[in-house]
Amino acid sequence: MIEKSKLFERYNLAGTILANRIVMAPLTRRRAENQELAANELIAEYYRQRATAGLLISEGSQISPQGYGYSGSPGCYSQTQIDGWKIVTKAVHEAGGKIFHQLWHVGPFSHRLLQPTGGLPLSASAVQPSGEVLTPEGRLPYEVPMAMTVDQIYQTIRDFGQAAQNAMTAGFDGVEIHGAHAYIIDQFIMDSTNRRADEFGGNVANRSKFLFFVIEEILKYLPSEKVGLRLSPEGYRPGLFDSAARKTFSYIIQKLNDYHLAYLHLSEQMSPEDRIKNPGKSFVSYYRDLHRGTLLSCGGHSGESAQRMLEEGHADLIVFGRPFISNPDLVERLRTNAPLTSPDKATFYHGGATGYTDYPALNQD
Repeated sequence: MIEKSKLFERYNLAGTILANRIVMAPLTRRRAENQELAANELIAEYYRQRATAGLLISEGSQISPQGYGYSGSPGCYSQTQIDGWKIVTKAVHEAGGKIFHQLWHVGPFSHRLLQPTGGLPLSASAVQPSGEVLTPEGRLPYEVPMAMTVDQIYQTIRDFGQAAQNAMTAGFDGVEIHGAHAYIIDQFIMDSTNRRADEFGGNVANRSKFLFFVIEEILKYLPSEKVGLRLSPEGYRPGLFDSAARKTFSYIIQKLNDYHLAYLHLSEQMSPEDRIKNPGKSFVSYYRDLHRGTLLSCGGHSGESAQRMLEEGHADLIVFGRPFISNPDLVERLRTNAPLTSPDKATFYHGGATGYTDYPALNQD
């Protein structure tokens, strides 16, 4: 039993009281398999099952039709989608949970066959990602995206603001801006993907301008305590990086202190083994020294590593991803040191209830 761990203490997240310090990561599951790309009763049940987490962060939800790239991912730009998310937030709140909505624009990780007008995906610059994307015509290579015009940049900023308002209309407790994992905001930040010569390119102040304009747009409509931000400071995808990542993200994270957001969510690629044997590989403690607000750590955590990070003061909340896929009652399993069910990777995406809402809780085993 580890019931006395800080992991199970209540936490005041800028006025939102969390039952514990365990957070469910935004997990792309692609179950909005309908023409409207709207959340539904199945998705609501999935989140309801996991509502014992102190905080749920929804899967990435595209802010506009242009932000779409992963088939079956739900949006938050139409009334039908808002109504779908209302079903989810109602289910979570009735189960006693709290949930933030992740605002997402995939940038170049799309294809013209997925774009509303058949045009090329938009990005900071015309830099082609490696890999393939699932389209209506099967899996196809990513294309060279179109570098956004200044007008398109400002429209996308407004789209973030509107989607944030939509999320609050849908009943979410707050929103998380997805600024990580080489999606649209990260494309502007990293010097390998931002080759612009205008006010949004060049030095780090210019490359981070898009991020801060998005934050400022959202703060026109939401109080800062309802807004979080996710970053992946030192690379996430092969070939997509910033050549001076620590310098770049140090600048950004120090500037974030001026905005008094609900939290900063740092995502890094570590394994549970590394968390225990090589904790020095984590960059969280470095950025903790720069950030004055609530800090979330995500990536490869076990109950042991989570407990250690909280005790050492490196993070305030610990984010679990894959363990929540196959353990809807992860909080109770961590509390009692119960064994964890391993997820079936074949059912991560699509497929209805199978591998989604049919994993049993302890009392169902």
